[in-house]
Amino acid sequence: MRDVQTEAGTSLTEPDKPTGSRRVLMLFSIVAVLVLVTDIATKLWVVATRVDAEPVKLFGGIVYVVHTRNTGAAFSLASGFTVVLTLLAVGVSIFIVVVARRLASPGWAVSLGLILGGALGNLIDRILRDPGPGRGGVVDFISLLDPYDPPWPVFNIADSALVTGVLLAIFLELRGRRIDGTHAGDAKKQQKPSSRREVTPSE
Repeated sequence: MRDVQTEAGTSLTEPDKPTGSRRVLMLFSIVAVLVLVTDIATKLWVVATRVDAEPVKLFGGIVYVVHTRNTGAAFSLASGFTVVLTLLAVGVSIFIVVVARRLASPGWAVSLGLILGGALGNLIDRILRDPGPGRGGVVDFISLLDPYDPPWPVFNIADSALVTGVLLAIFLELRGRRIDGTHAGDAKKQQKPSSRREVTPSE
């Protein structure tokens, strides 16, 4: 006989939730790596080919590929706080990695993967590029409508991923979707008192 017996109807396999969580964590990792690799590759190409070169016109002038350096945040914001932004990026990256252990929502996996990949992409620039560690200029190269005076700050793949990830997180939060895969309304349903009156043995 087997040493361990299960009750009738009890599954001998592992619960579905850990398996689902592992798949969601894999999705999170794939998104983050794809964003990071794409961001690094495009920046290397721009630095190698577009420095002091004429802008490249794409999609009939909707997009131009240029070369600029940004010491500020995404989309050239807060240019005078490079060191602070570097420390903030480190903190955000660590926080996301810690929170990711609770991931069970595919939507949140994509959102946090985009944010982590984007944060790491720009963080690498701040650490490795001139003028020095923590103060490096981020490579930006996507210019909209005009290569010299665009209506929108010049940006990169990491910036795009960061903004998309944050917008997706806001959308999920407004929809009540939580990182652990539950919905904000689930707790209320569980706390709702039952309308059925319990009958005691004395009745």
